[in-house]
Formats: sequence, C-alpha cells, structure tokens
Amino acid sequence: MAEMIEQKALGAPPRRTFRIGFLAERLLLVAALGFLWWLLSLSAAPYVLPGPARVWSALGVIAGHGDLWQNLGITFWRVGLGFVFAALLGLPLGIVLGANRRLGEFFEPVLPVLNTVSSAIWAIFAIIWFGISNATTIFVVFMTAMPLIITNVWQGTRAVNADFIELARVLRMPDWKIMTKIYLPTILPYFFSGARLAFGFGWRVSLVAETIGSSSGVGYRLRQAADLVRTDQVFAWTLTLVLLMAAIEMGVLSPLERHLFRWKKEAEA
Repeated sequence: MAEMIEQKALGAPPRRTFRIGFLAERLLLVAALGFLWWLLSLSAAPYVLPGPARVWSALGVIAGHGDLWQNLGITFWRVGLGFVFAALLGLPLGIVLGANRRLGEFFEPVLPVLNTVSSAIWAIFAIIWFGISNATTIFVVFMTAMPLIITNVWQGTRAVNADFIELARVLRMPDWKIMTKIYLPTILPYFFSGARLAFGFGWRVSLVAETIGSSSGVGYRLRQAADLVRTDQVFAWTLTLVLLMAAIEMGVLSPLERHLFRWKKEAEA
C-alpha cells in the first residue's frame, strides 16, 4: 500500500509501464522465434520446413480464395456450440454434485475417467453415431469440455462457507436466494476458470474431430494440405488458428475475467 502511495506521489503509472514492458518482452520473444524459424528453414527442404516468407505467401493464397475465413468461421461455430452445451449442462450438474455430498461421492470416480478419455476416442464414437457431420465435432468438444466445467464448479461449490448456509437456513432464506446470494458468487470464479480451460481444449480437440470426421473446417483443411504435402499451407492454417486462440484468450477472456472478478482481488488484498 505504501509503495503504491509512493508511486502515485512520484507520478509514475506502474500498471502502464508494466504492460508496455510485458508487451515488449512478448514481441521480442516472437521476433526471436521467427528468426530461429527462418534460420532453420535455410537448411531444410520446403516440404519439410518452409520459411516464414513461403508460409506468408500460402496464407495470402488461402485468404484470397476465401477458404481462410469460411473454415475458421465453421470451426469457431462448432467449438462455440459444443462449449455452450457443455456449460449449460456442466454448471447445474457441478452445483448439484457439490451441494449433495452423497451424490457427489457416488459420481466422484466418474469424472477423472471422463477427463482421461482421448478426444480421438470420442471422435470415433461420434463418427459411428453421427457420421461425417457438424454433430461429430460438436459432440467431441462437448464431451471434452463438460467434465472440466463440472469439476471446477464442483470444487467451487465445496468452497462455499458452510456457516453462511447454516445462517441462511436459520433465517429461513428461500433456496433460490441461497443459490443466488451465497453459492453463485463463490462458484462463478471457479466456473469461469474451468470455462476458459474447457474452451481452450475445445479448440484443440475440434481439430482432431474435423481431421477424422468432417468435410469442412480448419482440421479438414489441415488434413487436406498434409495429404497434398503442402507443408506451407499446414503452417499457414496452424499459425492462423494459434493467433486466433491467443487473441481470444488475451484479448477477450483474460480481460473479462479480471473485470468480472476484480472484487475478489480487492477482497484478498
């Protein structure tokens, strides 16, 4: 606290300075990785490791044909839909399992098993049940994200102060009010943390599902480029997806979490 007062007295903007320095470090890291990539590509065949210029040219071709935004939109729609279904089911299930100890103990061994099942296995089952369709990717994302959300919400429910619940019961507070005033404020940070993790995993497993059981999307285009030995296009699609995921994570989800739960850090301070 004293340090913050001293910084204000000196007129220094500590947060802005930190962000500028952090951004400069990240840009320096990206530049170093790009230089290393270019250096390695000089001694490798283009079909093994294409250079940055070749990948940039391939990216321009993909974007010019309209394939880039169309397939990114398809993949994003599938991931988003699977994630929404997982959140709508995972949030209430996590609350129920956390609030009911006997039910939670009964289902406790199930969640680790679901979390360890490979996305490729879910993709195989999805192809058997749904064939080559949008439902295949949506199902794989759903089955990967749902156990993560349930686990985090469950942990959040366990963190609810039992004394508050008991006091609410004594005061004859209705169940819906206990849920909205006591449970939800404690659970939401856990839910958001699990949702961010599940969303990231959803992007990864969507590629597996689209590679195996889809005729469109980024995963399908990656498989198609690999079959044609167009390594430059494989790199172009991969880098585009990585940049999109980083933009969503650092530009949307992370700032949103800081904004929504800034009260928690203030309370801890």
